[in-house]
Amino acid sequence: MNEHIPSKMKVAIMNQPLDIEIKEVDVPTISDSEALVKVMAVGVCGSDVHYYEHGRIGNFRVENPLILGHECAGIVVQVGKNVKHVKPGDRVAIEPGVPCGHCEYCKTGAYNLCPDVRFLATPPIDGAFAQYICHPADFLFPIPDSLSYEEAALNEPFSVGIHACQRIGLQPGTTVVIMGMGPVGLMAVVAAKAFGAKQIIVADLEPLRLQAAIHLGASHAVNIKEADPVQKIMELTGGKGAEYAFETAGNPTALQSALSSLKAGGKLAIVGLPQQDLIGFNVPFISDHEIDIYGIFRYANTYPLGIDILSSRIADVKSLLTDFYSLDQTQDALERARTNKSGSLKVIVYPNAITDTP
Repeated sequence: MNEHIPSKMKVAIMNQPLDIEIKEVDVPTISDSEALVKVMAVGVCGSDVHYYEHGRIGNFRVENPLILGHECAGIVVQVGKNVKHVKPGDRVAIEPGVPCGHCEYCKTGAYNLCPDVRFLATPPIDGAFAQYICHPADFLFPIPDSLSYEEAALNEPFSVGIHACQRIGLQPGTTVVIMGMGPVGLMAVVAAKAFGAKQIIVADLEPLRLQAAIHLGASHAVNIKEADPVQKIMELTGGKGAEYAFETAGNPTALQSALSSLKAGGKLAIVGLPQQDLIGFNVPFISDHEIDIYGIFRYANTYPLGIDILSSRIADVKSLLTDFYSLDQTQDALERARTNKSGSLKVIVYPNAITDTP
């Protein structure tokens, strides 16, 4: 492949909250260990929306203009001289977090905990709402022709679910409860299914998201507006509770419900981040039932497995793709994701031509 690489490209840059501007900038120059990727699809993540709306997440503040977007896939158009495993023309999923590679966490494989990680669209690192990005080639993963760019972009939120399943040691034939059916929760349904869960019980208040969960493989969906989720889970498990529970909504009430839905010896994975730092827990319940609690922060060493699972067609993840925008419409895409939680699942931005819309 000898695609012409322009000297200039378009980017969608956030100048301040609720203000996205389309600018023309220089195409980045790669180093010997990097590749230049033509970005073909970017999923809008909840963190993108949060930065767009509030200008910060926890200690991360947008202090200078920032390019958002980190769930991405594209095509390699140029590689540095030391790059061997990808070449121009390769279609790739882009793992957005690049660790230092030298600290104790990187050396033990837990590179998601690296204190010096550079993560796309996390201030001050620019993200993928751009026609081209320069990225370390070690964090580019070839995808088969059967996998669309949009599906490859979904490997990012999917990796969170895979990492959670790995952390808690999810065993086949068990029951999993997942509280919160945003995109991460929905992809966690697929992960739990891939890891062999026999029963997957989900809870949310949006009918569209509950329907999507059933379509992806959930056994039962509980609308929390209509039923008490813990009571329903106990009914479905013969009064015992579940072996595992994931909280993916970042909601304190959902977190309490996830904990209460567990059987003795159960395991709780905290995936979602609530607005407040301190939340009360039922400590006697945790102690008396010997509950294990796992914090989940991004993922590590999940991208190849995620690509394999998505390529296996274990679930119809394309059904999550609901809204499609060009790069020029990035602000509209962020607004759609911000204001249409009852009607949108995954919003996709196409920095280059829209060529792969389902």
